[in-house]
This record gives sequence, structure tokens and C-alpha cells, in this order.
Amino acid sequence: MIDETALATLLAATHGADAPLGQIGQSGQARVGGSVPPPIVQSSLFTFDSYQAFADRMSGKTSSPIYTRVQNPTVAAFEDLMAKAERGEAAIGFASGMAAISSTLLAYVKPGDRIACVEHVYPDTFRLMERLLRPFGVEVEYHPVSAFENDPELLAGVTIAYLESPSSNTFEVMNLPRVTEHAKRHGAVTMIDNSWAGTLFQRPLTLGVDIVLHSASKYISGHSDTVAGVVVSSHDHIARIRDLTVPLLGAKLAPFEAFLLTRGLRTLVARMRQHEATANLFVDRLSVLPQVRKIRSPGPNDVPGLTGRSGLMGVEFDDSVDIPAFCDALTHFKLGVSWGGFESLVMPARIGLAQAGEQNSMQKFGVSPNLVRLNLGLEEAEDLWADFATALAASQR
Repeated sequence: MIDETALATLLAATHGADAPLGQIGQSGQARVGGSVPPPIVQSSLFTFDSYQAFADRMSGKTSSPIYTRVQNPTVAAFEDLMAKAERGEAAIGFASGMAAISSTLLAYVKPGDRIACVEHVYPDTFRLMERLLRPFGVEVEYHPVSAFENDPELLAGVTIAYLESPSSNTFEVMNLPRVTEHAKRHGAVTMIDNSWAGTLFQRPLTLGVDIVLHSASKYISGHSDTVAGVVVSSHDHIARIRDLTVPLLGAKLAPFEAFLLTRGLRTLVARMRQHEATANLFVDRLSVLPQVRKIRSPGPNDVPGLTGRSGLMGVEFDDSVDIPAFCDALTHFKLGVSWGGFESLVMPARIGLAQAGEQNSMQKFGVSPNLVRLNLGLEEAEDLWADFATALAASQR
């Protein structure tokens, strides 16, 4: 079940009292007159009415916008909404999910530090660890979910515990309260990619996690028209990231994308409810198919704090299914990366395993070539199932 209080929280956050342009209050919006969505403040810089006002801002005595690379009213409106949605104190928007991940990691590690990362991590996060952080002297270790949960000493001497729950491709879930208890004992900072849950089905900050990251391109946007990322945490953690990597790496979120993401948040609950209903239908029907070896789709109460099932899942077929033929026979499902939008997608694991270049995470951690990732979109559920069943029948060897 979706936490219905989330809807009230988001709606309340988007209907506050009027405020002058550039002021972000508890309403989470910069508003003009009676405008409902926040206006798009498409300005690269912001000027001041006096020498003293300019000097006060530059010295940090005031906090009004000065330059959009580090601060913008439309972006701040989205950030305020995301902080409320994730039950955090503050948030930062970024130009992509990877910008959010890299900017956050680089704010916390230096040569000689250790990162404990969950296996089956998002492939580009894996490449960031291997191609950038490791050559700069950061030690990275990969561990299964069971080790994070059951080994209280796993995080001794670790700077960052980097988590995903569910994990990429295999959709393994983690007992976050238990893992964060281990991390706090050893002083490790916990970070988690929470994109799968779309903020509604899991709120890691309430389970003890320090920092939550999202590819906002996915469910938060919901329309496949925006590439963005966001980080939510305490005031102290967000201040550290904002002070160090936000201005120096420059991966800022643009005002127009922030406007689109705010639009996405306003329909998030309704969209996630439909994604979940379609996913439940698929899980029920897949479970009786002889061609299906395993369904990878965590659901409510599989682990503490997980309250729903999103539309992203994995299906592992047996050898009777010709996977390329299955994919080519689909009509409603399209072949493509990413997920979280209206359209349904498939991503066969064997395409990821064949990716050119350096070793990828799917190869390293042994993902089955018979696994197909499904993104169940917002089309009619019965139409999607008919398409899936027809393609499956046509692809039998």
C-alpha cells in the first residue's frame, strides 16, 4: 500500500501562501501572485539593490540567490518538495542521477579511504568506483546484501557504505535498520540510491540511512522528458555537499528541468499507484508460467520499511525462451534503457553483458543472461499482459 499521507504532504507543500519571487518558504515554492506551479526563473545571475546587500551575500550573512550554478528559486522549490517527500531536512538538485552520485561521493572520500559497496550496484556507479575513485587511491570493496546485514564488523574502518535496496538487475532487498545500526557503530556514512521506490514505497532516512540519492529522471519525473538527480539528507550533510562539490563540479539542475520535476511530484502518488497495480498483476500471472524460473520483484514488508511494489522488476526465463525473439515480438513494450515513464520497456541482461568496454557490474557479479528487466508503464495493464503473453508464446524454441 502507498502511504496515503504522502499525497497530503505533497499537496500541502505545493499550495502555500503567496510569496515574492525568489523567496522560498515552507510552501516549497517561489510564487508570483496566485500561480500554482513555481515560475521558471530563467536567469543565470541575480543582482542586488545596494553595495551592502551585495557584500552581505558574498560574505555569507544572507542567502538570497546569486548565481544559478549554485542557487536558483525554481530549483530551490523542487529541492524543498523533495526534502519533504523523503522526510529529510534539505535537498540538492543535480543535472543527472550520476551527477548526484559523483558529487556526493566526492564530497566524502579522499585517497586512502574505503568504500563498502553493495554488489549488483547500478552499472555507471560501478564504473565511477572503478575508473575514477580507485585510480585516485580510494579502496572499493563489494559485498553481498547478506554480508551487510549479518557481519557487524564489515564496516569497521569504512568511510562510506554505498547501498541499493532493491539492488540493480537482481532486485535484492536489504534490512536497512540493521545495516545502518552496524554503520553507526563504526562511524561509516550510509548512502543509498532510492530511485526504485520513487520516495513513496521506502523512506531510508526514517530507517537510519544518512543520505538518499535519486535518479530523478525516473519516477520523480515520470514522463521520460527530463534527466536529473537529487540528494536528500540532514542540513549538515547537504551543507557539506553544497559547499564543496556543488560549486566546484558545476553539475547544477536547470530551472526548466526543476519545473518539470515539480510537475512530476504533483502526480507521483497517482502514477505509483498504477505502476504498483500493474506490477501486482504481472507477479500473480508470472508465478504460474512454466517458462519463468524466478520473478525479481520485491513487495510490501519483504524488509522493514518497504511499503509497496514499483513497476520495475526482473524476470528470469528458462532456456525454452528465445529472448531476442521475445523482445522483437513485443508491441507495447519497447527496447530501451532507463525506466519510470509512461511507456513500458524491456532491457535484456544479455545486452548489458555484451556492453563494449571495461568489465561492467553485470559481468562482475554474475547476472543471468536469461534475465529480462521489465519497466511496467502506465498503459492499460491487460493490454500489457496480452502483449507479454503473445510475445512469450511466439518465442518458444
